[in-house]
Amino acid sequence: MSERRYDPTHDEWVTFATHRQDRTYKPSTADCPLCPTHPGGPATEVPRDHYEIAVFDNRFPSLSPTPPAPDLAGDDLVPVEPAYGHCEVVVFTDDHEATLASVGERRVRLLVDAWAHRFRALAADPKIGYVLPFENKGEAVGVTLHHPHGQIYAYPEVPPRPAREQRAARRHRERTGRCVFCDVVEHESKDPAGRLVVEGTHFLAGVPPWARFPYEVDIWARDHVGTLPELDAEARDDLARVLTRVLAGYDEYFGFRTSYLLGVHSAPVNVPDDERGLGHLHLEICPPHRGGGKLKYLAGSETFGGAFLTDVAPEVAGPRLRDAVERATVPA
Repeated sequence: MSERRYDPTHDEWVTFATHRQDRTYKPSTADCPLCPTHPGGPATEVPRDHYEIAVFDNRFPSLSPTPPAPDLAGDDLVPVEPAYGHCEVVVFTDDHEATLASVGERRVRLLVDAWAHRFRALAADPKIGYVLPFENKGEAVGVTLHHPHGQIYAYPEVPPRPAREQRAARRHRERTGRCVFCDVVEHESKDPAGRLVVEGTHFLAGVPPWARFPYEVDIWARDHVGTLPELDAEARDDLARVLTRVLAGYDEYFGFRTSYLLGVHSAPVNVPDDERGLGHLHLEICPPHRGGGKLKYLAGSETFGGAFLTDVAPEVAGPRLRDAVERATVPA
């Protein structure tokens, strides 16, 4: 089964991709499908003996540019559609034991370029409404392949959370005439409560006052930029620098390779100009760790109420992570 079903009780779409139950699950290093293909060794997804960054279509996609017809016939209450879209895998190192925190600033800069390139290509599909680069890292967030990699999903509509951001941005603009994220950047750049973690020339990283995870860090573009392709070379350099330092700081603070969810939030694509102008480029990094070997789980309040509860105040988490960043050895 591969299809999308509309939930009229929440005004959102749910994708079913049952073939993903058969996707590769925690293979041994010798059988890793993301490692290079070495002479005499098993064929992998990357037919080279060395690479820096590789991007290819997901073998087990949730969304496809050629989706099969739905199994279920929809109706007026619960429409059903083919699961149209794009799912790509981004492998940012051929070193099976590396992490995005350890590959170095130069490689992260290449990744920023890869994200921007693929964003532009996927956004060129007129059926796409939103492009989301992301990384799920570590067993604590449920990864099934240990080789360091991320993904890019291109959805046929704006997914629920970015859509909420758009609505909030529209209300703020109607009320104040300004961009809500620009106002957040101005507010947080004054560091009123010590929440900043890394200050760059073009990007600012800090624990937001509303952090949903105890050690969440958001990275905001200082200028009103909607998407990655809009960044010039200097801004991309700065984003790579800031992101590398935040990730190194996590590992320094927790004392181990930190698991996290990382997402790149951009403006929607293929929408009217007034809608696109609401978007403001920012990254969210959400580790599930809350210290002392404990994890932050999404339980009843978060899952059923959508109301997050956290155990560490942002004004405490910010200085801790900032100190860790200053202590961390950041690879070039």
